[in-house]
Amino acid sequence: MTDAPSTPRAAAIPDKPSIDGLEDTWSQVWREQGTYTFDRAKALAGPREAIYAIDTPPPTASGSLHVGHVFSYTHTDCIARYKRMTGLEVFYPMGWDDNGLPTERRVQNYYGVRGDATLPHDPDFVPPLQGAEGKSVKAADQVPVSRQNFIELCDVLTVKDEETFEALWRRLGLSVDWDVNYRTIDAHSRATAQQAFLRNLARGEAYQSEAPGLWDVTFQTAVAQAELEARDYPGHYHRVAFHREGGEVVHIETTRPELIPSVVALIAHPDDERYAALFGTTVTSPLFGVEVPVLAHPLAEMDKGAGIAMCCTFGDLTDVQWWRELDLPTRSVITRNGRIQAETPEWITSEQGRTLFAELATKTTFSARAAVVDALRESGDLDGEPKATQRKANFFEKGDKPLEIVTSRQWYIRNGGRDAALNAELIERGRELDFHPTFMRTRYENWVGGLNGDWLISRQRFFGVPIPVWYPVDAAGNPVWDQPISPAEDQLPVDPAAQAPQGYDESQRGQAGGFVGDPDIMDTWATSSLSPQIALGWRGDPELFDKVFPMDLRPQGQDIIRTWLFATVVRAHLEHGSLPWTGAAISGWILDPDRKKMSKSKGNAETPEDVVRQHGADAVRYWAASARLGTDAAYDTGQMKVGRRLAIKVLNASKFALSFGEAEAGIGNSGEVDGDLAAAVTNPLDKAVLAELREVVAKATAGFEAYDHAKALETTETFFWTFCDDYLELVKDRAYGGQGDEAAASARAALRIALDVQLRLLAPFLPYVTEEVWSWWHEGSVHRAPWPTTDDVAAGEGGERALLTAVGEALAGVRKAKSEAKVGMRAEVASITLAGPGDWVARVRQGEADLSAAGRITATPTYAEAETPEVRDAELIPVEKR
Repeated sequence: MTDAPSTPRAAAIPDKPSIDGLEDTWSQVWREQGTYTFDRAKALAGPREAIYAIDTPPPTASGSLHVGHVFSYTHTDCIARYKRMTGLEVFYPMGWDDNGLPTERRVQNYYGVRGDATLPHDPDFVPPLQGAEGKSVKAADQVPVSRQNFIELCDVLTVKDEETFEALWRRLGLSVDWDVNYRTIDAHSRATAQQAFLRNLARGEAYQSEAPGLWDVTFQTAVAQAELEARDYPGHYHRVAFHREGGEVVHIETTRPELIPSVVALIAHPDDERYAALFGTTVTSPLFGVEVPVLAHPLAEMDKGAGIAMCCTFGDLTDVQWWRELDLPTRSVITRNGRIQAETPEWITSEQGRTLFAELATKTTFSARAAVVDALRESGDLDGEPKATQRKANFFEKGDKPLEIVTSRQWYIRNGGRDAALNAELIERGRELDFHPTFMRTRYENWVGGLNGDWLISRQRFFGVPIPVWYPVDAAGNPVWDQPISPAEDQLPVDPAAQAPQGYDESQRGQAGGFVGDPDIMDTWATSSLSPQIALGWRGDPELFDKVFPMDLRPQGQDIIRTWLFATVVRAHLEHGSLPWTGAAISGWILDPDRKKMSKSKGNAETPEDVVRQHGADAVRYWAASARLGTDAAYDTGQMKVGRRLAIKVLNASKFALSFGEAEAGIGNSGEVDGDLAAAVTNPLDKAVLAELREVVAKATAGFEAYDHAKALETTETFFWTFCDDYLELVKDRAYGGQGDEAAASARAALRIALDVQLRLLAPFLPYVTEEVWSWWHEGSVHRAPWPTTDDVAAGEGGERALLTAVGEALAGVRKAKSEAKVGMRAEVASITLAGPGDWVARVRQGEADLSAAGRITATPTYAEAETPEVRDAELIPVEKR
């Protein structure tokens, strides 16, 4: 290849074109020339319809990307490039989701530290590690550091990761505007997230509550419904006796006997005749002697276990629902660290019960379970031995231990989980949204319709956007939680853990009559759910925001419809009374050879850096773009090799097509075909190839408009190979002048028109090789050239598309005859009969001169009638016998 120009000026055609080095060269040119820069002034001056705004997914900056990112981001980039070529001003930013638990975990392992809010800041702290080679560092080996020291390390490492990610994205050829970017932890993002929260709070949409919630004992944080994973977990069924007056027993079956101290009721289905006589009576718990009622509720499963269950506070989410709907007391015994509480509860009054509970105190749930089972055996309340089973347990999606349900004070945003009217409004928002593909709307509706609680947004972590409130401390030294102190919006962002509220000073922190800051941060989704507001400058650039919002497209994976997509819809609905975008493009998953989803957490993900370097960005993009939205695709390096061959063929075919005289003659710098060049196309075969290309342009455009980039690629690629394998071979002799000047002019004009249009059709998929070829005969960038229309191939009007097919089939028949005879393709054909249907024969006759030249047919072919096209009686003369 040639060195790319530093100015947009056509370059010479290289002697030996190569795809090697194209990425380094052209990515630098695009950066220098601002090829993909969003023109804000132009956008503001024109109509909204002239803008196309993409809410780019901010990848989590915590380690490395995987091929799933390459897959889905390529889909979006193809759409962005197409929209830009249609003349729209494309707003295509890049963000980095760099706060939250994934970043904290990476920092803990990378530096060998863990945050401790009780420690003071050490300005001279040096972490014990500088990269642990991806290995997990045990908590016991992590050095405790202050909250501020920990945050500083998070900030340093995320910036390093983001630089690596940006380099990969640039190499992949993403056409984002790198001047429009954000970090979800930067000051602008923090201020935006805090402003939105304060407005939610002022409208009553954000609230705090002391309530049972899911808790991860490993990460010591609350977990939202959207972050749950139901996994199989080994356990045992224990058949346990509860006692009635008179010595009668009621057996229940449970996998968690350690929760017997927290039981508040036994519950059966109201239609279960076995227990109808028990409703309204009481039973006494084994070992602890606590009297509890027997109640009816429709969620009890008659065909599961004994059909009657103990309700504990809290064993699972059903317990929470029973507790709330039946107005039951709270008797929690599991603490945030996953252990039995130290104090013996006041509701356990028997000496035996209090003695046993004292033995259970501070044990893990596993150890407590074993101790309770031993006690049940000894007391005779265990009927038979425990039976092994696999039960479904809720896990934090990033955790490895089942979640507990503990009571704690947390912040929530209303999302329709407890408000039927709001739920209906949010389902209706989903129906207003154009999902691509449309069946993904069902996943949205199923999620929203199945919500059972509001969105828990507070997290007990360090690196994130702080909840922006303080609380007054009363005369007794207790925080007044229901009287939060909010900052003014112009003071944002704030950190209540490091700043005093207006009217107070730092000396009053934690003192009677003073204040305390909210210690929690927001869930990372509470910030990234505002990505449209952050990227468009809701706070900093209201003119742009008001012009562009709602955006046009949200591209993302199917697995985060329930989190990112829904949360963003919630925030826009509450704040702006609208959708955040008009459309959503949902990518499928990348599957490993076992047809399982690839992910870093499963350990089966491929990192893309080496893949891109080995096969080339165009080749990897080809593999990704071959999959339709919403469709899972296999990780297939074989498909990448096909893409690489396609890129190489573009170079070689283009060199041939441009090898006749002045390459740029007849086509303007921006790609428009002038009338003189079109008028030069007179040969029926040339008109046929352009007629076929007209159809390709129409189909590729329709594909993109329907968000079916894969269809656009398939249609374009199929034609390109026909163009190379048949048309180029057929017109080669004529283009070189073998049939006269007029015939040559027609071939050359058709070649240039076809190449120009095909480069633009392929540009969204193969940005590097198309830019390279474009530079040989055009000024400017192919990616700023207009998307082709059928007017660009007007020379094909009146051409018979079937003509190219017929002559191509005849040429294939000649090649087959030579192959079966085991002679080279340069062998001459002394005589041959071409047989087929009458209309087929008529078309072949029109292309006879080109066919004879390409097939080295030295005598006039004989024609015959046949039901299907075939070659007969070929007399071949090998090269060596001439």
